[in-house]
Amino acid sequence: MFISTFDLFSIGIGPSSSHTVGPMRAAALFLSSLEEHRLLSEVSRVKAEMFGSLGATGKGHGTPKAVLMGLEGELPEAIDASAVASRVAIIKENKALSLGKKHNIVFDDETDLILNRKQSLPLHSNGMRFSAFDSQGEILIEKTYYSVGGGFVHDDDAITAETTLVDTNNSSGYHDFGSAKELLALCKEHQMSISELMLHNECVNTSEADVKTQLLSIWRVMAESVKNGCHSTIDILPGGLKVPRRAPSLYQRLSSNPEKGLNDPLTVTDWVTLYALAVNEENAAGGRIVTAPTNGAAGIIPAVMHYYKNFVPHANEDGIIRFLMTAAAIGTLYKKNASISGAEVGCQGEVGSACSMAAGALCEVMGGTPEQVENAAEIGMEHNLGLTCDPIGGLVQVPCIERNAMGAIKAISACRMALLGNGSHFVSLDKVIKTMRDTGRDMRDKYKETSRGGLAINVLEVPVNIVEC
Repeated sequence: MFISTFDLFSIGIGPSSSHTVGPMRAAALFLSSLEEHRLLSEVSRVKAEMFGSLGATGKGHGTPKAVLMGLEGELPEAIDASAVASRVAIIKENKALSLGKKHNIVFDDETDLILNRKQSLPLHSNGMRFSAFDSQGEILIEKTYYSVGGGFVHDDDAITAETTLVDTNNSSGYHDFGSAKELLALCKEHQMSISELMLHNECVNTSEADVKTQLLSIWRVMAESVKNGCHSTIDILPGGLKVPRRAPSLYQRLSSNPEKGLNDPLTVTDWVTLYALAVNEENAAGGRIVTAPTNGAAGIIPAVMHYYKNFVPHANEDGIIRFLMTAAAIGTLYKKNASISGAEVGCQGEVGSACSMAAGALCEVMGGTPEQVENAAEIGMEHNLGLTCDPIGGLVQVPCIERNAMGAIKAISACRMALLGNGSHFVSLDKVIKTMRDTGRDMRDKYKETSRGGLAINVLEVPVNIVEC
């Protein structure tokens, strides 16, 4: 199945692709179902229930606000992030919302938006059920959706217990690949780099000019999120943990001492750290970011791209495009063969996948062969295997923000290690992806975005009143 670059890199709002972006899209899909069946005007009440990880950490991940905005017809790529808090406050105060901005109903978030903290649906850990009732209390329509990571949403018809992506009809024109081995074989057969092969696939239904324009738009949003994070005037992140923003002060320190880099070459890594922190602090604050491939790992790829742009000689716009294409090709392998959902496989599926994608992409734009790119991507994941998802207080802040900085540095190191070799290596990318999937299946649920294990329970000595981000 061909997964587009623009599925993996989509513009949304923080703090979570699976818990914010996905639920907003699911609510919007439910709204579309009501309109499709011409039931909108008959609705008197809507009930939204969140299960599994969505129920356990949804409050800190912004799930309730996302559902409300989705029911009002908003989509994550277009919504005004700065207006969300005030709109949600009005809904709660008035106990009413406007379905699709067309039909007003009574809505009490205390009874109509339920976070089931200990109950899960059978097919995925991020399950949602939406129900619409008429004035007599009879169900008009009920739909179940699953947020499977990276903002992807499937309903019961599209998901099974074994896989989330099934495609038996291989569209003609695509150089389709289901494994890294197949990807390398196609590159060799067609004498293409990985980015060229991915670009070919994108251009089957879209002009090359349009694809490149869209890619540069994605890059601009990434760059804007770095800029916004560096220049934020808000000192403390929302949510109740009182985590301070670090990017603005770090930016001031680095900008005021440019000569330090002449004496300390590792100052470059300080800048990479800054880029990653800036993006993920913006994400934690509910700002506009790009899923890459998830919100929780959204800082790694932009940070490594800024490293390429600012510190690699001869970096250019074409390199930015090739970087995103290569990263997307690697990301599709994780999406097809494992998972990018922290609620499904732990943080190895988020930070690990992003690190792998960034490592391989940087390797290509620095002149690596397809084999070296595959090697870099493998190194990036191999040393994230087993990484747990244990956000303190259910917020995408600690350890998530720092984890992105570490993932970015690790990606650069993986790239450089691969470039020192010839592409031949002991562990294949396919084997490490399978291992990540198997490790995720073996991992206990308390380490998979439920905030019931690890740092989430060992750091806080007293309970904190977590508020919705």
